[in-house]
Amino acid sequence: MTAYAELLAGPGVAHGLIGPREVPRLWERHLINCAVVVPTVPTGASVIDVGSGAGLPGLVWALLRSDLQVVLVEPLLRRAEFLRGAVQELGLTGVRVERARAEDLQGRCIAEVVTARAVAPLPRLLDLTLPLVQPGGRLLAFKGRTAGAELTAASDTLCTAETSAVLTTYGENVLDPPTTIVEVSAPPVPPPG
Repeated sequence: MTAYAELLAGPGVAHGLIGPREVPRLWERHLINCAVVVPTVPTGASVIDVGSGAGLPGLVWALLRSDLQVVLVEPLLRRAEFLRGAVQELGLTGVRVERARAEDLQGRCIAEVVTARAVAPLPRLLDLTLPLVQPGGRLLAFKGRTAGAELTAASDTLCTAETSAVLTTYGENVLDPPTTIVEVSAPPVPPPG
């Protein structure tokens, strides 16, 4: 994880992926913020990180859990190039980078767990990500103080999609404030006949 932190603090800042003011709080605000959630991801799960940016949370999860198969989805060229370089430099074999928008992957990419951090307000995020969640899978949306209001605003979308959502916090004993996640469960595959 230290090598990734160095990449973020050096090339990540140079490429505009992390602001220079974020470097002193890189561990708490970004790395640990992502790390405290990964224990909820099932063993051997497929993961799609939508709007991966600097690789948060996807690269953190891949570094901590080599059993995961992670797809980092990033539409911007300079960010995708940074991610490809980071994956290579960190020696991550279970990670691939897709230079695409989430909408471009609908119908051709699906995962047990889809995650997004600082991508869009929840109603819009659901439209982008739910088609990527396999039946019975979950969306883990990183949210901040507005999570409750966003969840309320997304109630119609959640109802239409026949999904359920809960607001959960992680790392209460480690982070202040803790990581806030909106967990959306996709319905299972209906039984045949």
